[in-house]
Amino acid sequence: MRLSNADDLGVYLRERRHAASMTQAQLAARARVSRRWLTDLEAGKATAEVGLVFRVVAALGLFIDVRPEPESDFDLDAYLDSFGGSST
Repeated sequence: MRLSNADDLGVYLRERRHAASMTQAQLAARARVSRRWLTDLEAGKATAEVGLVFRVVAALGLFIDVRPEPESDFDLDAYLDSFGGSST
């Protein structure tokens, strides 16, 4: 899954918590963070401490995979030319 910002991360982690049938209190206890901190993380707080984020991710049985963004093979000019039009 591609996450582009703190809001995306918060929404994703909340969805995974719900899918695991866990309350915020249960996840917070498992991850050793406060419930208030978890609430902020799920709300997309951009200044969440990364070490604590990793604890929550692990407590949900997830891992973070970071890799270079793939280059797009899409050629807009070729696509437009396929319709017989000119892109210029």
